[in-house]
Parts: sequence; structure tokens; C-alpha cells
Amino acid sequence: MLIHPGFNPIALQIGSFGIHWYGLMYLVGFFGGLWLGQYQVKRLLALDPASPWQARDPDDMLFYIALGVVFGGRLGYVLFYQPVYFMHHPQEILALWQGGMSFHGGFIGVMVAMALFARKRGVIWLQLMDFVAPLVPIGLGAGRLGNFINGELWGRPTEANWGMVFPAVDAVARHPSQLYEFALEGLVLFLVLWTFAGKKRPIGAVSALFLLCYGSFRFVVEFTREPDSFLGLLSLGLSMGQWLCLPMILVGLAMMRWAYRKH
Repeated sequence: MLIHPGFNPIALQIGSFGIHWYGLMYLVGFFGGLWLGQYQVKRLLALDPASPWQARDPDDMLFYIALGVVFGGRLGYVLFYQPVYFMHHPQEILALWQGGMSFHGGFIGVMVAMALFARKRGVIWLQLMDFVAPLVPIGLGAGRLGNFINGELWGRPTEANWGMVFPAVDAVARHPSQLYEFALEGLVLFLVLWTFAGKKRPIGAVSALFLLCYGSFRFVVEFTREPDSFLGLLSLGLSMGQWLCLPMILVGLAMMRWAYRKH
């Protein structure tokens, strides 16, 4: 049995100002994705010199993506997880420092942001999403590490040898589900998408693979993750995260078929 180290959530304290690990993980995700995006542009231009990408595109996209992640993630949490609470406390909707973000909301936010950027650049939106998809796992993995450092989003009780006690919660050994998600949604998803996108694919195929893999990985890991106390399990014993992943899987399957049939 393992015990959570109980990290200090503040990485650096400067007077009354504290820099939190979770905030640093967001920076790792954004700037790690930026660096990979710059490399990706070179790789795509090598595959297809007629590609519409330009060297400055990743830098320009970062602003749009950051807004989509932050505002989409927060609004997604408000609408998907606690709509009644925030209906009665609307002043807290933008209180990001209190925590509460949703991947699915952030994902929708990024899609909207990329639609705006695609219109500005005059490129195909789905082609832009194919470009962004392999960069996303960097942020997902960093975010799950942030969850683990904070000792939040812990797993369900387990008798497995690698079960971990989170002393701030209770004395029960639980699945370190944050690390499962780091491994699957971060490392494995990155390797799969980066390898797949290394060759020229039909438009929409990379995005479809992202939807399929992320939806499947998250759906499986949710069986080991403790459901939100204010929601619990929903219909058929599934969590809210699992219900939100099902449409991703179905759309991913349909998109993959459409991409290759069109090709």
C-alpha cells in the first residue's frame, strides 16, 4: 500500500503571492504544446510543401486555445456538473481560483476558438483540428499530474497492491486514478496520435482518432475514479464523465469512417 506524499500545492511563495503547481501545469501544457506545434509545422511542410501552414501559426493559435480551454473548461463545469448551484450563485461562475474545470467543456471551447482562428486564417476548420489534436495530450498529462500533486480527483477504494491512501481524504487505500489518466490520456494518447499524424492522412482522421482514444481511455478510467460527491453515479451506474465520453466515441467512429470513405 502506498501513501500520497501530501505535496504542498504551492510550488513557490513570494511574500503573499503563491505560485501553485496546478497553474504551472497549465503553463507546461500550453508552452509544451506550442513547442510541439512549431515542430509539427516543420514536419507537415516536409510531408506536403503545398500545406497551408505557416511557421507563426502555433504562436497565433496559443492565445485562442488558452481562452478556449479556460473559459470553455469553466463553463463546461458549470453547465455539466453543478448547474443548479451556479444558478443560485452566478457571481462564482468566473471564480476560477476556487477550482472546477471540465475537460469536455474545455474541448468544446477549443473547437469554437479554432473555428474563429480557421476563419481568420482562411483554412479548413477540421484540418486545423487535425493539427491541434496531437498537441492536446501534453496539456492533459500535465493537468493530471497537477491533480495528483494536489491530492484531488482521487480514485475509488481498492485492495490492489498499488492502492494509495490519500490522508487528506481518509485512511482507505484508493486507486491513484490521476496517474492512470496521466499514463493513458497523456503518454499513450500522445504516442498514438503523434505516430498516426506522422504520415499524411485524410482530413478529419487525426481528429477522429483523438475522439475515439480519449473517449475510450477516459471511459475506462472513470470506473476507478471516485464520482463527484454532489453527483454520484447516474443512469446505468455511469459517471457524468462517462456519459460525456460516449458521444465522443460515437462521433469518432463516424468521423473515421467518413474521412476514409471520402478519401
